[in-house]
Amino acid sequence: MSGVAGRVALITGASQGIGRACAIALAEGGASVALAARNEEKLAQVAAEIQARGGQAGVFRMDVSNEGEIKATVKAAIAQMGKIDILVNNAGITHDTLLLRMKRADWDSVLQTNLTGPFLCTQAVLGSMLRQRWGRIINITSIFGQTGQVGQANYSASKAGLIGFTMSMAREVASRNITVNAVAPGYIETAMTEGLSAELKSKVCEAIPLGRAGSDMDVAYAVKFLASEEAGYITGHVLNVNGGMLMR
Repeated sequence: MSGVAGRVALITGASQGIGRACAIALAEGGASVALAARNEEKLAQVAAEIQARGGQAGVFRMDVSNEGEIKATVKAAIAQMGKIDILVNNAGITHDTLLLRMKRADWDSVLQTNLTGPFLCTQAVLGSMLRQRWGRIINITSIFGQTGQVGQANYSASKAGLIGFTMSMAREVASRNITVNAVAPGYIETAMTEGLSAELKSKVCEAIPLGRAGSDMDVAYAVKFLASEEAGYITGHVLNVNGGMLMR
């Protein structure tokens, strides 16, 4: 088996943006995809899009901040789709403000969704991956988890924590042929960036050596590679998808 053909992938935050793109890319590669997010209507639209292209997709309403829903969704996905080979921890939120103005609830909710959510999702799928002695876990972090960002202490901390989590998990499960990697997008055109002014978008692009914003599919194809059989000797790695905005 090569690529991701015949695999089953669970993608969180799959109703839009990068999560939707990851689902489409993996389905194009021959994987069956379990789509998880809070908005069931949008998930159904993504599933219909994938099925119209000849792919297989299942819809699972899930809030990654709810441990009970995570456990129930993983159980249901395995029952419906037979297994979970690939986990893409993509779901994330922002509540931006300067630290002096940041409410404890804004800190807690971002850490709960962006860091505790991936921990719980990984824990929920790990048992079946260990038994089948094969797995791919890919965490969507951010350039701001590497550089920090004004007004995003909560978001940056959650994404930096996800990088540390990725490396620790990679060491824990490597002996069972399970790889754990992260993808760190830079400035990507998604629904989260639509509200930015044209002037600010232009200024950001000036700081990118490739001279343009990234697309959700730029990120998705990186995820697809890390999920593939061909990436089997890569683990504990952070793959930067940022147009050269950060080089390290």
